[in-house]
Amino acid sequence: MTDWLGMLAAPRTPRPELKGRVLARALAPRRRWPLAAAAMITLAVASGAWWAYDTIGTLTAERAGLAARVHALEDTVSTFIHGPATQLIQIPVSTGGRVGSVTIFADSVRHRWLVRCDGLAPNARDQAYQLWFITERGMATAAVMPMDQDKPMVMGLEMPGADQRVLGAAMTIEPRAGSASPSGPVVFHRLL
Repeated sequence: MTDWLGMLAAPRTPRPELKGRVLARALAPRRRWPLAAAAMITLAVASGAWWAYDTIGTLTAERAGLAARVHALEDTVSTFIHGPATQLIQIPVSTGGRVGSVTIFADSVRHRWLVRCDGLAPNARDQAYQLWFITERGMATAAVMPMDQDKPMVMGLEMPGADQRVLGAAMTIEPRAGSASPSGPVVFHRLL
């Protein structure tokens, strides 16, 4: 640009030391590690926040499912124990040299059973206990119960349809996947 108005200052040559410093600074390699470190920290924080959000969501859903299940079990147990149409059947059993019991709370109004097996010997790897309904038409499978641990087992069972009157219960030792009809050793056979 030319000084056609006459207002520009006259150019001056910078001092040699200032010129050297400016050129050295412009030509020096730039340090990029602070920017890279900041990007890595930001990425780590974002990943951690996403993981925490996802984990909290999963655990919240799992907790809600467990709470609903506990509520349903409490309702079932309360209904069975306090229901006027509930019959209590206590069956002593002996398995593997151990004495235990099978307790059945039979609710004739809701056509459900609550069964507790206590003190039964754990099954072999290829075997399971199988509970049967004794009906007018014969034996109908109620549940296959592989017991791998020395702990009580509790389960709720729906009784067969209205066209089959339940006359009793039986338990046998069957293959792990269960059986269509009783074929193994009988643990108990009880008419109600």
